[in-house]
Amino acid sequence: IRKLLEENGATIMQATPVTWRLLLAAGWKGDSTFKALVGGEALPKDLAQQLIQHNVQLWNMYGPTETTVWSTCAHITDVTNGVTIGTPIDNTSIYILDKYRKICPIGTPGEMFIGGDGVALEYWKRPDLTADRFIEDRFGGRKGGKIYGTGDQARWHSDGTLEHLGRLDDQVKVRGFRIELGDIEAHIVQHPAVHEAVVIAREYGSGDQRLIAFYVTENGSEDLAGQLRELLLTALPDYMVPGHFVELDELPRTQNGKLNRKALPEFDVSVTRSDSTITHPETETEKLLADIWVDVLGISQVGIDENFFELGGHSLLAMQVAARLRQVLSIVLPLRDFMTAPTISMLAARIDGIKQQSEDSNSSEEVGLWSSSSRPSDLEGAREEIEL
Repeated sequence: IRKLLEENGATIMQATPVTWRLLLAAGWKGDSTFKALVGGEALPKDLAQQLIQHNVQLWNMYGPTETTVWSTCAHITDVTNGVTIGTPIDNTSIYILDKYRKICPIGTPGEMFIGGDGVALEYWKRPDLTADRFIEDRFGGRKGGKIYGTGDQARWHSDGTLEHLGRLDDQVKVRGFRIELGDIEAHIVQHPAVHEAVVIAREYGSGDQRLIAFYVTENGSEDLAGQLRELLLTALPDYMVPGHFVELDELPRTQNGKLNRKALPEFDVSVTRSDSTITHPETETEKLLADIWVDVLGISQVGIDENFFELGGHSLLAMQVAARLRQVLSIVLPLRDFMTAPTISMLAARIDGIKQQSEDSNSSEEVGLWSSSSRPSDLEGAREEIEL
């Protein structure tokens, strides 16, 4: 992305927060003529500050697909008082309603409803969902008009701007994808050994939001993490497959028996298998890859036979690994290599094999992943650079 922006003189780009983080990590500088539009999920305060410091024109965009994507926007120049989603765009109305669908006073949280020209007509062949989400516009004076209930909680500030306060239901956004947690839970309990399950999204570090699945088995079955992952991969897109599966004796509940998501235990993603059960890296390439994986995945250690994606990795984290390898070793690593060689031992063997092919050919032309004009001769030195 950085190369495309710089070589083509782009002046505007819209992307999710995760993509902007990757771009900044790749060394993109930005300038005062560039408009950075952030959408798809909430703009974190720290990321907004970083983009402002890169002297770009920062715009925060909000709006669901049901209202033709953008409904509000804000030019962000300071984050001292948080990050606003701004004000409605032209031909758009925003209403903050309480549970009785009455207008909330300024400063009082409620559900955000959107009206105006951008509102869709209905959900295709879903009259029940349409009736629940698209209701009559009783506030804007548009005869026959509809307003859409977003399921997002928000409130008006006295200066006329909107503050987004999160979801009112179990829907989350992870890496820009809208996910209904109940859909994942329904597939997990299809496993014959699973009694019940709950899935949540938690943030581990800036912008690193991960899905965690907690489950209870019928009779204390063996570890089912691998089986559950395979089950979900056959039925759901990969972005809906949790990065971690945690077995519990029982799910926490309130006094009246309802599931208490807030009482679910903390899960330390940095703790993987014990030292005695993992195969440690031996070659310099394996050690280098292990250092990068530990840093990117936020874990304490990694064995050379452990699957990147089963450790919580996903395509965007794989892109971070590829960026680190490109920085340190001048390697151009296609994302597909992570799919076909998802362990350190497999990926290291592939890199070493291509390196040997390049050396044997004694050619100045680029071979495979390696650029012979910049190929490092000392992998240990590269590891030291990463650790620094």
